[in-house]
Amino acid sequence: MKLNLENKTVLVMAGSKGIGFATAKGFHEAGAQVAICGRSQDNLDAALAELPGCFAVAGDVSQAADIDRIMSAVNAQLGGIDILVNNAGGPPPGLFEQLNDDDWDKAVQLTLMSVVRATRLVLPHMREQKWGRIVNISSSGVKQPVPGLTLSNSIRMAVQGWAKTLANQVAADNILVNTVCPGFTNTDRVTEILKQQSEASGKTIPEIATGLASQIPLQRIGEPEEIANLAVFLGSEAASFMTGTAIQVDGGSSQSY
Repeated sequence: MKLNLENKTVLVMAGSKGIGFATAKGFHEAGAQVAICGRSQDNLDAALAELPGCFAVAGDVSQAADIDRIMSAVNAQLGGIDILVNNAGGPPPGLFEQLNDDDWDKAVQLTLMSVVRATRLVLPHMREQKWGRIVNISSSGVKQPVPGLTLSNSIRMAVQGWAKTLANQVAADNILVNTVCPGFTNTDRVTEILKQQSEASGKTIPEIATGLASQIPLQRIGEPEEIANLAVFLGSEAASFMTGTAIQVDGGSSQSY
């Protein structure tokens, strides 16, 4: 199977760690020209050490001004963005009664508006060349809500509604919009969730992790590279007849179709 990514430029948002970094690495290994962004310059420098020739710019994707600056920097350095991977660290866990308006506002900026703003800025180039890929890194919570993740379960559904709507609006220009829905994956994010569940239940983190893995048909938590494999495929020419999809990569834990 040919991915035909050698002449494509991809921007992976929040690409210095976790699933974002694994996705950037996957595109890099497939021959694409890769840019990443992230809040920590130290994390970006560490990522660049493993991604020779890639471009990195620091910025917070929850801030509109930072997204503008990131896009301008990537366009100036690499030219137009052919493939956008929308990714961001998830909003914090919490039960509904624990969340205030500020929590909801911050989660909307991080999870929804970061995607809206970044996509808005890459569409003109994609429309002009009649080719583009928007790949959203979401969560299996859009298929089956994850206990305790009130903000994520709620706002990622809004992103999914947006993505499905946009897919229909840009398909005529050969711009494909698809979503990857990871289950529990070995990242800092999952470590945070395990800690929250441990504090709520009184169980140790290893006990929580073992119990979690036992509920997954494959009996283990996923690895970032396993999520990245699908993201790279959806960003490639090989996925040329797929748009508007949301595909879970969760070891079979979601019981929806």
